[in-house]
Amino acid sequence: MKIYTKKGDKGQTSLIGGTRVPKSSMRIESYGTVDELNSYLGLVRDQEIGKEYVRQILEIQDRLFTIGSHLASDPEKANMKIPGLFGQDIINLEHWMDEMDKELPEMHSFVLPGGHTTVSHTHVARCICRRAERIIVDLGSHDRVEEILPQYMNRLSDYLFVLSRKLTQDLGAEESPWTPRM
Repeated sequence: MKIYTKKGDKGQTSLIGGTRVPKSSMRIESYGTVDELNSYLGLVRDQEIGKEYVRQILEIQDRLFTIGSHLASDPEKANMKIPGLFGQDIINLEHWMDEMDKELPEMHSFVLPGGHTTVSHTHVARCICRRAERIIVDLGSHDRVEEILPQYMNRLSDYLFVLSRKLTQDLGAEESPWTPRM
């Protein structure tokens, strides 16, 4: 199978189901941003982090491929069986956050991203996740999107924030609270 087909040379691409759409469509933007997040999470996973976080990120990356396949499908024409995303996937994120939170100091203010390269990468992933969530919500305002997709993305951005705080602690970095100038 060749990677290049030349079918997209004029700015169109096919959804699962065969529908041709402009590459600039909101549906393409949504799964493209999910793909960007997935790639960035690969970078986070490649840092010096605990094995439990590597395992969690691998599971999340699998779920992001699932989300991407849902977004890449024509809701009216796709007949292909697509992997499912379930409420348990969201519960897993919540459980992982609760476990990390047990070891973290209570937050009293916003936290400035940074302190260690790994922490910074995790914050960038969180921001990409938030962007993907906004695009999916926008897509859902005029096209069919399963309700669980933006829910998962919302919880995932929370997970990435908590992970950034936990990595700050694990790596011995300093957490910098935001103190607004008044």
